[in-house]
Amino acid sequence: MRSESGPGGQHGSGSGGRKASEPERSLIEKVRRAQIIEAAIEVIAERGFAKASMAQIAERAGISKGVISYHFAGKNELIERAVEQVYDALGTFVASRLAGESGTDVWLRVYIGSLAEYMADHRTQLAALGEIFTHFRTEDGDLRYGIASSEPIYAHAEGIFRAGQESGELRPFDVRVMAVSLQAAIDNMFAYWSVHPEHDLMAHAREVTDLFWQATRADQRADS
Repeated sequence: MRSESGPGGQHGSGSGGRKASEPERSLIEKVRRAQIIEAAIEVIAERGFAKASMAQIAERAGISKGVISYHFAGKNELIERAVEQVYDALGTFVASRLAGESGTDVWLRVYIGSLAEYMADHRTQLAALGEIFTHFRTEDGDLRYGIASSEPIYAHAEGIFRAGQESGELRPFDVRVMAVSLQAAIDNMFAYWSVHPEHDLMAHAREVTDLFWQATRADQRADS
């Protein structure tokens, strides 16, 4: 639990001994936390999860380990906040692309396409997430970000598919199976692109979109 004093044991102050106001202090702390998280993402992406130490993260951020300890309870909390920061930014980006759109076909195209568009410009974040999801474990030895952690993603896709079925836009199918399959296709799209950076990510996203639209739409015609 953080103390009320700064990392050096003294309350923060501005120039001339003026104490920073609470809004100023909150903003400074928010900026510093974001800086530390960005450093952690970069180090994990470059060196891998196991080799990313707090000392290396502090060096990358240009601060002491004590400053990290002031803002985060430990490496586990830092990593969890890093994942949250990436997903918050990604979610905001996707939501901005989906605003005002309707229809499952549009949702599939915009959702998958915007995920690919965001990650195409944030390869370091993607690499860090891959390391974290593969190696970060709980005290019990379970993956911290395993299948269970994807439940909100599955539930959201289920709701989209169910609404499409109710409107008659989509054929009858098990929405949970389709939601899990969609997320697996997206995860593997990024995994493949990580190994093959020359691969056309946006073209891959379009193929995945078409694949799931053809698999779910209600007006399919069987070949005679």
